[in-house]
Amino acid sequence: FLFTAVLTGGFGNFLIPLQIGARDMAFPFLNALSYWTFLLSCIVIFSALFVTGGAPLGGWTAYAPLSAIPSAGGTNQQMGMTLWISAIGLFTASGLMGGLNYVTTILTMRTKGLSMMRLPLTQWSLLITSILGLLAFPVLLAAAILLVFDRAGGTSFFIPAGIVMNGVPLAGDHIGGHPLLWQHLFWFFGHPEVYIVILPAMGMASDILATFCRKPIFSYRMMVYSMASIAGLSFIVWGHHMFVSGMSPFLGSVFTLTTLFIAVPSAVKTFNWLGTVWGARIRFTTAALFSIGFISMFVSGGLSGIFLGTSSSDIPLQDTYFPVAHFHLVMAIAPLFAAFAGLYFWFPKMFGRFMNEPLGKLHFWVSFIGAYCVFFPMHVLGIVGEMRRIYDFTQYDFLKDAQVLNVFISISAFALASVQIIFILNFFASIYAGKKATEDNPWEATTLEWTTPCPPGHGNFADELPVVHRWAFDYGVPDAPGDFLPQTAPTVGTPLGATKH
Repeated sequence: FLFTAVLTGGFGNFLIPLQIGARDMAFPFLNALSYWTFLLSCIVIFSALFVTGGAPLGGWTAYAPLSAIPSAGGTNQQMGMTLWISAIGLFTASGLMGGLNYVTTILTMRTKGLSMMRLPLTQWSLLITSILGLLAFPVLLAAAILLVFDRAGGTSFFIPAGIVMNGVPLAGDHIGGHPLLWQHLFWFFGHPEVYIVILPAMGMASDILATFCRKPIFSYRMMVYSMASIAGLSFIVWGHHMFVSGMSPFLGSVFTLTTLFIAVPSAVKTFNWLGTVWGARIRFTTAALFSIGFISMFVSGGLSGIFLGTSSSDIPLQDTYFPVAHFHLVMAIAPLFAAFAGLYFWFPKMFGRFMNEPLGKLHFWVSFIGAYCVFFPMHVLGIVGEMRRIYDFTQYDFLKDAQVLNVFISISAFALASVQIIFILNFFASIYAGKKATEDNPWEATTLEWTTPCPPGHGNFADELPVVHRWAFDYGVPDAPGDFLPQTAPTVGTPLGATKH
């Protein structure tokens, strides 16, 4: 809910019209409806914590049959689980409306001269993410509807015959269902959702990194193709979440192979980022630091993912702290760092003021060190065998020696959480009292949003829309004022990258 709202929803709505030279989104009413539907889904899912009968017990994956039987769990979880399912339905409807709007806007409303291969990577990532959502969200919505039917309609999509609860056979006509059907449907959505979160982070970090490295992004076309490859492969790897579900070893090997394939375009992006940084005159602003931090977290978490994507090593590591560490580095900390980079970078364009840089750098370094101190030791705990979702691990003799690491993680987590207070104070104070942006393009960037005032007025651009003459990464141009050429700069001779872009 958080990262889809911030990265795709927040930055997408702000940046898409500005970076493609449009005055608004293609469907403004649908855009507003998407937001209000998402807000309603947040209210509904929080209300599930407070209703009679107790909160939903199925976990964030809502595994059946626990989630499919209203009387399961001892606390008779009825309304709470139903509200959870309703919130997911509203969330997917919001995502579908937003995705349709994004795809239509990017494909049909680009300004004159802005071909697809002149788009900033942020726009490519949002386009691919939107297509992913349009293909993946309906699967989760359908699964949620089937789950409601099982709970309230007497069907048996996910409830097997002969199930026993609390020592008593389940009454009714539940026959023929299978809990693994829910897992297949959930994870068929769930793994593309990983990239719905991470792809916008990749695009934003790439654009910000090129801006402060003062170099063109290394191998722009391969960056685009790798994002498209990641999106396509994400639909054929869902089974690696189910290696211990009883799947045949042959099928497990197939999902292992596809999972390792998806590491190839991810590695391509990593090497392209390294190629961008190599030999660069980096301006170490807070936004640049968070972009580099994003890459660090993504690579660190991705390396541990190789072990979890291989069935032979995943089986002993499954349900330990190892996947907790991997998942949170890749899916929580990495996109969070990209979101912070985007906020520090586009804050002047949003509010006409700068965030405080010294406080921003303090925020980065404590967050960077704190995140590694929290999640890196979890890999060790997982290898030792400390299981997740356990109330008291010290009841096991072989885990008592892990107490030191657990205490260290807890202290680090408090430090990591505390420094976010500095960010919150910096954010709100800067809106009203931050240093004013006295020029439209303070970072000397090339993309179209930096040709508008800070903040942009109604309709984004003046009387005439900008005309694009070049790609989005003409940095380090000899004899150019400020060593860069914006996309609106007229072509004189052969601009950097013109033969390829």
